[in-house]
Amino acid sequence: MSKDIEELTVLNRDYVASVQNGDVKRFNEILAPEFYCTNPDKSLVDRAGFLKQTAEPVTIRNLLEHDVKIRVMGDFAIIHGATSYTTADGKQASGRYTDCWAKQNGRWLAVSAHVSR
Repeated sequence: MSKDIEELTVLNRDYVASVQNGDVKRFNEILAPEFYCTNPDKSLVDRAGFLKQTAEPVTIRNLLEHDVKIRVMGDFAIIHGATSYTTADGKQASGRYTDCWAKQNGRWLAVSAHVSR
């Protein structure tokens, strides 16, 4: 299980960095075809919608994850985390996220995300 925790730790950092950097290419590699995300505005987007919103200009800076908890249950994992960041107008802000991952063909892929701010 420690190998899975190590892999998921790296994937979690990649996921957060991809949000900060608008990295559609990396998300294309780590999102499952059936991925869905609940956004802070309560909208639900599928994989294509998520990639489209990721391609939009990023308005936050200094996005960091902390208080990360990774739970592995066989070929399924849940990652809970907190974020801190700077808004476009320079204010400090924070949020939380829950990402669900499934091991498919030996690879961990994100299947679901829920973000709150």
